[in-house]
This record gives sequence, C-alpha cells and structure tokens, in this order.
Amino acid sequence: MSDTRLNGIIRAWEAGKPAFTCFAKADKQSAIDLSDSPYDGLVFEMEHNPWDMVALGDALQYLLNRKQIHSAATLAPQVTPIVRVPANGVEMNQAYAKQALDRGVYGVIWPHINDVAQAYNAVASCRYGRPKNAPLYEPRGVRGDGPATASRYWGLSMAEYYAKADVWPLAPQGELLVGLMIESVKGVENLDEILKEVPGVGLVLIGEGDLSQEMGFPRQYDHPDVRDAMKKVAETCVRHGVPVGNPHTSAGNIDRLLAEGYRFLMAAPQRSYGVVGKGKELAGY
Repeated sequence: MSDTRLNGIIRAWEAGKPAFTCFAKADKQSAIDLSDSPYDGLVFEMEHNPWDMVALGDALQYLLNRKQIHSAATLAPQVTPIVRVPANGVEMNQAYAKQALDRGVYGVIWPHINDVAQAYNAVASCRYGRPKNAPLYEPRGVRGDGPATASRYWGLSMAEYYAKADVWPLAPQGELLVGLMIESVKGVENLDEILKEVPGVGLVLIGEGDLSQEMGFPRQYDHPDVRDAMKKVAETCVRHGVPVGNPHTSAGNIDRLLAEGYRFLMAAPQRSYGVVGKGKELAGY
C-alpha cells in the first residue's frame, strides 16, 4: 500500500514512524513555502482563521509541485493537506467537513469533541452513505455526494475516488483521516469510551491550550495537573492503538513526546525544520 498511498501521514504510520506536521494558513504563499518542506502533512487552520473555501481551494492548488509529482508514484502533493474546521463537536455541523472534503483535503480535525455522540458524528460526516448490508456500515455515512473537484485534485476517476474516500483505519484502503481534538476535562474522561464505541477515528489531537484554560492554568503545559490529563489522553490512545498528537512540539520536548507514544507531532512551520529533522533522526527515518 505504501507505494500508492496518497496520504503521507498515513504512509508514515504504516511504516511504523511518527508523522510530522504543522498548522498553516490557507493561503497561496503558505502553500508554496510548505510544498517541499520536510513535513508529512499540514493542517490548514480554519477554526480560528476565516472559513474561506476560495482561499482553501487556491492553497490546495499551490501546494502541488509539478516537478515533485513528475517523479512521484502518485499525483498527490508531497505534503498532505488536512483541515481543522471551526465547528465544535457539540454543534454537530456536517457542512464544514463536506465542503472541505469536496475541495480535496485528505482529512478533517474536529475541535472540542467531548462524548461518543459527537465523535460518531465527526466520523459519519466524512463518510459517504452505503447500503445497510454493506461491509463497514457503521458509522453510517452522511457526507453529501459531490466528488468532482476532489477526485480531480486527487488525480483519480470518480469511481477510484469513491473507493479511496473512506476513513482510515476502519477502511484499510481509505485515504481520509478523522481527527478528534480532546481539549476539555469531559473529553479526557470520555475518551476511553469514545475509542471503544466509535470506529474510524484516525487521530486524537490534544488541545492543551483549551484544556489548560478550563483547568485554571492557562498555557501552563508543564503544570502537574495539565500534564496528568495529557498523559491520560496519550496512554488511552496508545492502549487503543490510535495515533495521538501534540500541537506544540519543540526541540525541548520531542524526546519525551516520542517516548510517551506520540505519533502526530506538530512543530511551528518553516522556523522549525530543525525540530522535524531531529525528530525524524530520533524516530529512525
């Protein structure tokens, strides 16, 4: 699968390696700057930045590097684009996932997931519907049918896109990642149940900023209470075999994060290529 795997984040995991990523603005210059970076993927940040589908579409196109694609095994960009949407889990808002996926992104990260129902909706929003007797029916897909732009971006026919546009690892051939952000005490407490009850979760990303705010220790990521909550999230994910991510990877904590089982490491874009290089060296790339 690795030779033809489109999603570079999944490709890294299937090779037994962590994936290195960063947040990025959905704009042309950011896409150009990151198109040949050492990252496996990037997350277009559209939770706190404007939700602009024109800007996202342009960024996706500028992420394509024709020279790189000419020598690659697939037509996918070297750095895999996924999106963090603005809707919190409790909003159950499926439209954001639909619009982003229809532009051609390879995954969706959902902020503020607190319980099973919200996690189920997150996964279902990224799946197409299928007959009840179909394999892997649950979570029941509710994504609307509009694949023309996405299939063109992926370089596939619509039939080929349908076959690959499912959530990994539930569908082993799937190229879409569903990421859940756990950033509240309730989310931490419910994570074990979420991962037991909801198949198709490809990633759990700790939202340590909001978590530390709620706990009364704003941005004090080394406070013992915050660290304990983060440790619980990481241990729960490792136990369930679900990749866990940290959005504040640096030279000062990367050794610890790798040792604790983190497999989705986010460093600051451009300025922290050295962190990525160190992380890949430690991870045996």
